[in-house]
Amino acid sequence: MKSHRDLFVYQRAMLYVKTIYEFTTHLPVEERFGLTSQLRRAAVSVPSNIAEGATRQHNKEFIQFLYIALSSLSEIETQIELTALLGFVSQNDISKILDENATIRRMLLKLIQSKK
Repeated sequence: MKSHRDLFVYQRAMLYVKTIYEFTTHLPVEERFGLTSQLRRAAVSVPSNIAEGATRQHNKEFIQFLYIALSSLSEIETQIELTALLGFVSQNDISKILDENATIRRMLLKLIQSKK
């Protein structure tokens, strides 16, 4: 691996940030400092932790950052489900986002397994 940019999971996570940003534009304005901000920060955290971990000298450190990225995915999943629960969007509107979340989660878990 030359760079974190070479990791397919990093590339997918970057596109996922764009998806989350687009999704949050449809949330109510009063959620700008609530769910919108929280979702965006958690989404940015995923590729950021992959990138930061990839620069570490030891696999153990890299794995630790990959687990942090996984945690951010769980945070996003919870917040996305809350948007439906609170009536901001329909369950159908979030299915693609949750599917992509699950795909990135699987990719991270496979990468973690390969680094162990």
